[in-house]
Amino acid sequence: MTYKKQFISGLLTTMCLFAVLTVNAQQAPKIITLEDIYQRGTFYENSVENLNWMRDGQFYTAQQDDKILKYNLTDEAPKETIFQGSTAGLNADFAGYEFSKDEQKILLKTKVEAIYRRSYKAEYFVYDRQSKKLSKLSDGGAQSYATFSPDGLLVAFVRNNNLFVTDLTTMKEQAITTDGKFNELINGSTDWVYEEEFSYAQAFWWSPDSKKIAYQIFDEKDVPEYNMQMWNAKNLYPKDYKFKYPKAGERNSTVSVAIFHLDKQQNVKVQMKPDADLYLPRVQWTNDSNLLSVKQMNRLQNVQILYHANATTGEATPIMKEQEKTYVDLDYTDDLYYLKDGKHFVCMSERSGYNHLYMYDMTGKLVRAITEGQWEVTEILGINESLKVPQLYYISTEVSGLERHFYSIDIYGKNKQKRSALKGTNTVDMSRDYAYYVLTHNSTTAPTSTRLFKTDGNKEIKLMVENSDVKGICESYNFVPKELFSFKAQDGTLLNGFMYKPKKIEANAKLPVLMFVYGGPGSQEVRDEWGGGPNDFWHQMLVQMGYVVVCVDNRGTQGRGAEFKKCTYKQLGKYETQDQIDAAKYAATWPFVDKNRIGIWGWSYGGYMTARCMMIGSDYFKTGICVAPVSAWEYYDTIYTERFMQRPKDNPAGYKESALLDYANLLRGKFLLIHGTGDDNVHFQNAISLQDALIAANKQFDSFYYPNRNHGIYGGVTRMHLYRMMTNYIVNNL
Repeated sequence: MTYKKQFISGLLTTMCLFAVLTVNAQQAPKIITLEDIYQRGTFYENSVENLNWMRDGQFYTAQQDDKILKYNLTDEAPKETIFQGSTAGLNADFAGYEFSKDEQKILLKTKVEAIYRRSYKAEYFVYDRQSKKLSKLSDGGAQSYATFSPDGLLVAFVRNNNLFVTDLTTMKEQAITTDGKFNELINGSTDWVYEEEFSYAQAFWWSPDSKKIAYQIFDEKDVPEYNMQMWNAKNLYPKDYKFKYPKAGERNSTVSVAIFHLDKQQNVKVQMKPDADLYLPRVQWTNDSNLLSVKQMNRLQNVQILYHANATTGEATPIMKEQEKTYVDLDYTDDLYYLKDGKHFVCMSERSGYNHLYMYDMTGKLVRAITEGQWEVTEILGINESLKVPQLYYISTEVSGLERHFYSIDIYGKNKQKRSALKGTNTVDMSRDYAYYVLTHNSTTAPTSTRLFKTDGNKEIKLMVENSDVKGICESYNFVPKELFSFKAQDGTLLNGFMYKPKKIEANAKLPVLMFVYGGPGSQEVRDEWGGGPNDFWHQMLVQMGYVVVCVDNRGTQGRGAEFKKCTYKQLGKYETQDQIDAAKYAATWPFVDKNRIGIWGWSYGGYMTARCMMIGSDYFKTGICVAPVSAWEYYDTIYTERFMQRPKDNPAGYKESALLDYANLLRGKFLLIHGTGDDNVHFQNAISLQDALIAANKQFDSFYYPNRNHGIYGGVTRMHLYRMMTNYIVNNL
């Protein structure tokens, strides 16, 4: 959805190009350029942008420029313009919007300023559809995560590490907390490591009756600081930016949960022992406004306990315990649904070795497994409890670990129905009443299409987006299909991969290969899906230049069960590197490949993997491009690193063997190391340490740093600069 907004000018260009193509269908294939990829957006797909279901299930809204348009499910044209910024007096573009429950008020987010990956500050406005009045939410400074109360009468938000509530009737705001302080105490939002690794920044939750707000408190005073220098040509001295970042083995924030009762104007602390070695990574209300759900994990993340807390007394009762010999994968087993009967909940677990759905009663007693088999549920879409027999909707890998399909099943684990018909990757967005759903599909042979279905009978209502023009444009540039393959590694493990290769290869040709790798725990690059991202387009450009591009998912990746994913526990990089070396050896057997010209590149965990392959696998790789790598796991954060490696004191041998630094003397071939100096995630310290180790080993290599750029290395023409440099490096050295 964001691609359309970011590259709208490029999409208009592609429409013009397609019109020309229909007239000049016989012209020679066009040359793919970096400008096509990173400036014009020539190959980007169209999408249904910012679709929001309305409460009656018959309509949805979507944002177009400064308008919010209302659509009937069966019509192409908008039925109504619900809001238009220019006529309402909003003198700024809005980057998002939210309706109150009765849909009579709209919360508009403007002037968004990113902080880290998910955190941001913004300026919010409230629009009343009846009075047509636009009001600024607060004059006290930028706000974060503004959210309507369920009854639509209040809005809560965070500012300067404190939690506030604004009464929309009077537009008066109240400070729920006042003791928040940067780098010391946070109320209502997360610290850096929770935001990055537990995937949320907003840390407050309205109760269903709108009378209470649960929120987290992060005491980070004792967490070590990281000092990230920022350079600016206008400043004589660099500016220090210090923020709390717990590296592996160091002290975490102490996190607690409080519940503020608005009617009594008092806080109730949830009675869970504050401990820097305990995580509280998930908080949500049950359907009972006096019962809060809190997940707790130990520091090593191999024990997870679900608590139910009484909002009046704060008493917390343990309900359910999950324990693994390796780790509980919170990201994969995240979904937790409380049923309206007040007696049951549905959750996901890998206890069988595959991720499946289970029903429990509210005391934590297992009622039944809803799904089972040697395949995985990857997402719960919702549960329609209005039916006589409630239906549960989910996405799974049952057809293949390379595909994603849409299913329904009743809560008794019966009457399972596969609802997605097309081979490939399917995602689903269901209406609030589950009467309709929007299914988005793509595959190796089909770009993204979006269709509207009626859930009852699984009947297709209309095609919303097809992207046939994009397919035509790609064909005019001689894009090659993504070819899926599998092979057995040296130890017999079956690995999946994909390949892009030139359409025409001369009989005796020997082509160079560039391997792309990520390979981190729980990731997956190889799927039956359209190559619709910038890296895919760049890879197509390289194919057009005569290269073969290969990607293989090593052990540790997802979609194939817990054993395959968790075998890398306490020894990151070991099996992953072996598998990538085996992939290079396998590619070398193809008759059209020059076995002496195999290169590899990757970013982040993929950068780490690239460096390991260029060192440990130096006999098989000629050239490597390593972007923003972790060079030693002691340098990375507590939550991610300790989940897979335990603490340094628990696993010293594993940390030593997984680091890059002791392998620097093995480097051969051409090696380019790239990093942003403003990387708050994988610190520039990693690149400095790796360079120092390579120098100490008397190894020649190339390096480039991007001043003040973060882990994504972007902004202005930065991506153009980066990929031009990488392209030239490949051309000159592979």
